[in-house]
Amino acid sequence: MDDFEDILVNGITFKKASGPKPADDKVKTKAKKKKYITGAHGSGSARQKAKYREQRANRKSQRKK
Repeated sequence: MDDFEDILVNGITFKKASGPKPADDKVKTKAKKKKYITGAHGSGSARQKAKYREQRANRKSQRKK
């Protein structure tokens, strides 16, 4: 009850939002990491996805010719 009385007497103070976060050069998701994209880390699923990405990239490069 003491907190409630303190709020009634003094009110609620809101603080200013902190500034923008510093820019990180770190990769935050697995999907963007080089080993995951190429399927090199050993996961069968990742290897299969890498194969599909490679096929899609090859299709796009063939269209430009």
